Amino acid sequence: MRSGVFFEKYSEEMALRPYPLQRMRLGLFALAVVIFPFIASPYWLSLANQVAIATVGALGLNLLVGYTGQISLGQGAFLAIGAYGSGLLTLRMDLPFWLSIPIAGLITAAAGLIIGLPSLRLKGLYLAIATLAAQQIVEWVITHWTWLTGGTEALVIPSPKLFGFRLDRDFNFYWFGVATAALAALFVANLMRSRVGRSFVAIRDQDIAAGALGVNVFRTKLVAFATSSFLVGITGALIAHYRTIITWERFTLDTSITYLAMIIVGGLGTINGSFFGATLIVLLPALINSVGQSLQTTVPAAARILPFVQQGAFGLIIILFLVLEPEGLAKLWRNIKDQFKVWPFSY
Repeated sequence: MRSGVFFEKYSEEMALRPYPLQRMRLGLFALAVVIFPFIASPYWLSLANQVAIATVGALGLNLLVGYTGQISLGQGAFLAIGAYGSGLLTLRMDLPFWLSIPIAGLITAAAGLIIGLPSLRLKGLYLAIATLAAQQIVEWVITHWTWLTGGTEALVIPSPKLFGFRLDRDFNFYWFGVATAALAALFVANLMRSRVGRSFVAIRDQDIAAGALGVNVFRTKLVAFATSSFLVGITGALIAHYRTIITWERFTLDTSITYLAMIIVGGLGTINGSFFGATLIVLLPALINSVGQSLQTTVPAAARILPFVQQGAFGLIIILFLVLEPEGLAKLWRNIKDQFKVWPFSY
């Protein structure tokens, strides 16, 4: 009697979802994604759009931090470059938003190449400080380059249109956001199965050994910075066209820390973790606000301290995951799947 999983072709082994149960789970998830906007309220549709956008950004940051091991605190800067790049292309050059988004991604990738240059000599905490400096520089440029960005004033752009449909409604934007997140996940999944992706992981595990094996460490790090920045720039462009109002206050250091929390809580170096982390970090403030609104009439004092509770819960979740489950929600999901694989023999 055969025991285990056997593949007869190399293409079967390299498939993204080689097992029937995996394909079934993916089909059920896709079905839920399609049904959701028809039964959800506008409030939950808005949250779903925010999750889809955040997932693209988390995938980009995870590509750099989780897969390549390059610490970055400049996520907000890359988001700002993508948002202002796409917004200005639409506003000043009358480009359609679907064309300005990938161009903004390329602009952000070029900025990522420049910011990634210190990675030749720096690593760990020193690289994190370098990206933090880039975050501050980009903020200063945005707020002081008045004739281009408007400075501290908000930049208002027209509502996006696609095939004659206005995407200013959450229901319409939902399909575009989900499709973009799916394409980003598919891109990262295939990239990590390629030679370039394996080079990323080799550098993360031990860059000296990777160099000894023939990996061009510096070039690979720059590719990781550029690819990550491309996805993050697309995320910034999506934020700009979803909100139609661009302001530098959306892309501060707090935003960088929020996205870093997404991949820590979700799971470093995993695609599922990017989605899980984005979902939790986006929904957590909404759930706390809902609890606060329900307490306004019964316990007014509790409602007044709600903002502090939200910040405390945010930090507490990060600490708990770092201590109790460093591999994040993705590891918990793997544990659940493993239980079903061996059930009823738990040993």
